Amino acid sequence: MVADGKITSIDEIFEQGFKIKEPEVVDVLLPTLKQEVLNVGLVQKQTDAGERARFRALVAVGNEDGYLGIGVGKDRQVRSAIEKATFNAKINVIPVRRGCGSWECDCGQPHSLQFNVSGKCGSVRLELIPAPKGLGLIANEPVKVMLRLAGIKDCWTRSRGSTRTSSSIVFAAFGAIKNTYNIATPKDWAR
Repeated sequence: MVADGKITSIDEIFEQGFKIKEPEVVDVLLPTLKQEVLNVGLVQKQTDAGERARFRALVAVGNEDGYLGIGVGKDRQVRSAIEKATFNAKINVIPVRRGCGSWECDCGQPHSLQFNVSGKCGSVRLELIPAPKGLGLIANEPVKVMLRLAGIKDCWTRSRGSTRTSSSIVFAAFGAIKNTYNIATPKDWAR
């Protein structure tokens, strides 16, 4: 549908409820997409022949203007793992609702979140709290990178659990960011 010209923006995909199945769709509709490698780790699997080692990459993609995606990829080589993770991140792109939800700031510009949102993954619970303009991002490094790629410039975070596990805190943050649209009514979401 994108190649035929029936869909011309990524907003149409989300409004009509389609699922993105090819990363090329995102490449065409979001040409300013940037990628960041959040974590690369070594994972091992015990087999009959011994241990089998592979690399696990965690990648975030975003256009710094309201779209974010997270992906995981595993392979024997680091570069291939990053490519697989980027492929998965482009398929998992979501819209991010931004606004000015801090009681200390009333500028009306989309520099933060509109309201508190929370996400959970494993033992990690993460809450994103709107902040006044000029504060910056108060978070650990992977979450800071994700928020920057989503276009959020000012935000506080509150986390608890095993936050040293980078994949758990990243997926908890992604769940919280995804909740910016899950909380709203379908009428608000279409707007």
